[in-house]
Amino acid sequence: MCFFLLYVALYGIWKTRGKKDIKGFLLADRKTPWYTITLSVMATQASAITFLSTPGQAFVDGMRFVQFYFGLPIAMVILCVTAVPIFHRLKVYTAYEFLEQRFDLKNRTLGSVLFLIQRGLAAGFTIFAPALIISVLLGWDIRLTIILIGGVVIVYTASGGTDAVNKTHMLQMAIITLGMGAAFYMIFRLLPTDISFLDAAHVAGKMGKLNVINFAFDWKDRYNIWSGLIGGTFLALSYFGTDQSQVQRYLSGRSVGQIRLGLLANGFVKVPMQFIILFIGAMIFVFFQFVTPPLFFNPVETANVKNSSYAEAYQKLETQYARVHLEKQDHLRDMLDAIETHSDSELDTSVENIRQSTETEMGIRHEATDLIKKANPNADTEDINYIFLGFVINFLPIGLVGLILAAILSASMSSTSAELNALASVTVVDIYKRVFKKNASERHYLIASKLATVFWGIYAINFAMFANRLGSLIEAVNILGSLFYGTILGIFLIAFYFKKIGGHATFIAAIVAELTVLGCYFFTEIPYLWFNVIGCVLLITLAHLINPLVAAKNEK
Repeated sequence: MCFFLLYVALYGIWKTRGKKDIKGFLLADRKTPWYTITLSVMATQASAITFLSTPGQAFVDGMRFVQFYFGLPIAMVILCVTAVPIFHRLKVYTAYEFLEQRFDLKNRTLGSVLFLIQRGLAAGFTIFAPALIISVLLGWDIRLTIILIGGVVIVYTASGGTDAVNKTHMLQMAIITLGMGAAFYMIFRLLPTDISFLDAAHVAGKMGKLNVINFAFDWKDRYNIWSGLIGGTFLALSYFGTDQSQVQRYLSGRSVGQIRLGLLANGFVKVPMQFIILFIGAMIFVFFQFVTPPLFFNPVETANVKNSSYAEAYQKLETQYARVHLEKQDHLRDMLDAIETHSDSELDTSVENIRQSTETEMGIRHEATDLIKKANPNADTEDINYIFLGFVINFLPIGLVGLILAAILSASMSSTSAELNALASVTVVDIYKRVFKKNASERHYLIASKLATVFWGIYAINFAMFANRLGSLIEAVNILGSLFYGTILGIFLIAFYFKKIGGHATFIAAIVAELTVLGCYFFTEIPYLWFNVIGCVLLITLAHLINPLVAAKNEK
């Protein structure tokens, strides 16, 4: 696994050596074919968080998270028709250059700053996820591991730029696909011999883990068909159409046709991919119904409480938990027998017994987390990010453990490298070159881009030190994006479609919309996917109301 880390870094440096100007460094000379765009876009989005936290999300909350991606194909079609030909015709280095051409410098700067804030923090999440794996597996200090992972990615991203990112993405996606396929296969190999695939599906379904689609509209429900189709479309439009970490992947495309093929392929492959990853999580849940899981999945906190004065109390809870779990296994087999014999009364009885056993288990887990907190007041009592990792390390053969961990590390490195590359692009092109140093040489901007890559890498590493306290990583990173994406998307939609709206009205509306979204996050219970809709719609509405006032003032 460590060899793989070093190999990918050296591969990226060697394949992209000799970049001598900013076009080659940031846009890979605009020669990228469609299949590389597809893989690079997917790899940028599919960070280690996807493969580490998403199965845990399904384990805890079922597969309804897949609805988050239902708006993605719609967004890809819209972007192919609108944004792609505009960006390619203008031959911009970043998406935000277009904002100055359409509006003014302050709108370009606002879009750039909003992107830098959220994407710089998001890069911290993508560094933390693989550091978590290595620290647990090798017993290393988490802070030192974060520095190691971040340092490796900084080196090859700063060396080769966008071409290094694209070249390593192809290798990394191959490893990711192989690793997740191996995990999927081994789950069913490890189930008890009397539990078939159909039995596993019955267990997952009866215990609420195959809740793929929910048609009920509820503001307090984060994931339903409406939040996925509406909020998910808005989020995907902003992420793939205005977030430089994604836009830069296809700005390097050799033609509009190649870019469109790349984006459409991503749009229609991504949903099945996420479905499979979530299904893996649901099947790991089934596996742990027939094999007693750890009382708490975080091995670091478990070891800490077992070495404290609460060790005896914790061991008693483990014994109780194991006893209840064995009873639940009997109830599960009763349920499967009732399904096979079509006995509705026995099925209802067994399902109720399973529900009661599950509630008892949850109570014991709650007592366990209380002890963990007493043993270490600063303990992280969220273990959702450790579920898939625990399954891989404790139940798979050594060779497959290395392959799957390499897949997760690949995902992290690919996503983080793309983010650092995009952050460097925006910093140099939209801020440094535009505001501070307008007429320097190409070599000067190339060096500045590499230094910016290093700066943002260090920034992300520092934020990664605090990422373990934010719960489910897959949710946390999307919540972070949703705080800003609606506003950014609104600015671009006005730029594309509302030609009579000026820069002053757009800028004022953007500030108000962003403050409103932040207010919704801190003071309401509105699910985060709707933040994208609220920010975008509010900005467009306010801009239409403000623009006549600004125009009237200018006439005076």
